[in-house]
Amino acid sequence: MAEAVREGATHPDIDIDVSFKKAMEAGIEDLLDADGIIFGTPENFGYMSGALKDFFDRTFYEVEGQVDGTPYCMMVGAGNDGTGALTAIRRICNGYNFKEVQEAIVVVGDLEDRQVQACRDLGMAMAAGLEAGIF
Repeated sequence: MAEAVREGATHPDIDIDVSFKKAMEAGIEDLLDADGIIFGTPENFGYMSGALKDFFDRTFYEVEGQVDGTPYCMMVGAGNDGTGALTAIRRICNGYNFKEVQEAIVVVGDLEDRQVQACRDLGMAMAAGLEAGIF
């Protein structure tokens, strides 16, 4: 899913800089430098991954008030239904005062070709929206 999002975000017709990092590699500077963010996580026990939660824990107070309005969207690879992960991420992103700009993609079970394409489209739409100044 993440690779497909990256493919879409780095489409040759769109000219933006894309940073692609795992949650444990990302930090405060990444948030401060980002014009937009796509969060991706597996659903673990009906919740986001521990790594993504750790990212939020490590960065929240350090960037509070400095990232207001940053556009974001998300994708979840779910073994259950994904709603627990989506709800938790949205609640945390509201605390950052991020703005959700695309409908979340939730894949339950095995990834199908149409879902891979939806992930590419998500990345491309975010990149194109940032390039055009829509978000």
